[in-house]
Amino acid sequence: MGQQNGLSLRSLCLVVLGNNTEKGMGYRFFGDPHEHAYFDPNNCNAFGFGNDPVASSEQGDIELGDAVSEKKMKYNEIFARSFSRHDQKRFALVACFVVTWCFYTVFKPYLAPLPVYVETKETKLICNTTRPISDTCEMKGDVRIQGNSSTIFVFSSHVGNASWTIKPYARKDDENAMKTITNFTIKVIQEQAKTMPECTRMHNVPAIVFSVGGYSGNNFHAFADVIIPLYAISREFNREVRFLVTNKVSRWTSKFEELLDKLSRYEIVDIDHDDEVHCFPSMIVGLKKEDRRELHTDPMKDFIRFLRSSYSLERSTAIKLTNSSTKRPRLLIVARQKTRAFTNLKDVVGAARELGFEVIVTEMNANMTQVSRLVNSCDVMMGVHGAGLTNMVFLPENGVVIQVVPFGKMEWLAKTCYGEPSKAMGLKYLEYKISEEESTLKDQYPHNHQVFMDPYTIQRKGWDAFRSIYMDKQNVMLDVAKFKERLAKARQLLHD
Repeated sequence: MGQQNGLSLRSLCLVVLGNNTEKGMGYRFFGDPHEHAYFDPNNCNAFGFGNDPVASSEQGDIELGDAVSEKKMKYNEIFARSFSRHDQKRFALVACFVVTWCFYTVFKPYLAPLPVYVETKETKLICNTTRPISDTCEMKGDVRIQGNSSTIFVFSSHVGNASWTIKPYARKDDENAMKTITNFTIKVIQEQAKTMPECTRMHNVPAIVFSVGGYSGNNFHAFADVIIPLYAISREFNREVRFLVTNKVSRWTSKFEELLDKLSRYEIVDIDHDDEVHCFPSMIVGLKKEDRRELHTDPMKDFIRFLRSSYSLERSTAIKLTNSSTKRPRLLIVARQKTRAFTNLKDVVGAARELGFEVIVTEMNANMTQVSRLVNSCDVMMGVHGAGLTNMVFLPENGVVIQVVPFGKMEWLAKTCYGEPSKAMGLKYLEYKISEEESTLKDQYPHNHQVFMDPYTIQRKGWDAFRSIYMDKQNVMLDVAKFKERLAKARQLLHD
């Protein structure tokens, strides 16, 4: 029985490996460099471990000699008579599985994933925490970040064991804005590499850590605090940079998906909920923002071109009117529902049409593709001071912005947020300051109230007190006759 099984197994091996195998040719499985697993197709019993499989095959040659061919034919004949063609195929498949399993068993220790080893390199670290608006740290070398502990590790033999904390949001002078921003600790390690956490994920591109918390849910702050500073710091990498976002909100990243994709070709990492230790060759923590300047980078026109490219906007310049022009310029009126709304909107629309404008009235929404294309199709944009006016970034060059400034001595705010930025964008800017009679505050407070007599006193009480009255409680009823002069001026600017 044993001999019959031996014959069948030998024949089976010949079927699997073929009858044309050269005499003495063995199959080697390399494990230990001094010991080889070998398999001789001419001798199925010659399977095992030895120090010289070649010698074994030569020994087989001596024993078999010229009788090898005769034995092969005999084994094949016995195998063919003992099993049907279908059974032979089944045996062949089983044998293939056995051989594959042998390969896997032998090589499994060598196929296991290797631990990530990173040579600890000296890291250059520059942190600037002296600016009044934003803190930043730049690191180059061996940088490791552990998201779930909000800790960044760097190695430096020159700087003693030290640490910094930084909140990567560009509004650090505003306590309310910074309350919810994740605080990252940057630890400088001076000891041996073993004190650094082991890398579990390697990256070969730089990283930028920033927050989309704070006020970034507001369209103005989204651009002023995040999008524009992020563009300014990341454009040099030509998309070869990875964003690590803290305080991540899915609707925010979805809203600005087109812009983020144009700045980085890598998937965003939600670093707060990440268990990996990410290792980078360099990292920037925080976004730099110029002090007291909103919606600004240098040069701003490059950013505007970036927006037009990202959203595939067709118009680069506004309409240029002549005395013989028959085409009407398009006026976009930014409507509001809750606060700072126009209470006599129909009258304003009628006055604009009398001056030859094609009028579009709309509220801004979160669909940036839709909003950008609508704004870009217009020549003049008007609205009461508020986040909706931020979409002037999509106006074609030489377009006109009319900001209606609510009552409350907020000219400084209007100028800082939209007046100065619009000029840097290549737009023409007009302002219309409403009077006490055009404000619905007159229906809530007596004429001699501090709200009218001394708005600066309210401002000195803080932003919350100021906003609650002049921003949240006030609507606008324009003096149409007076405002019509601003509209006429806007039309004239399209001639110049």
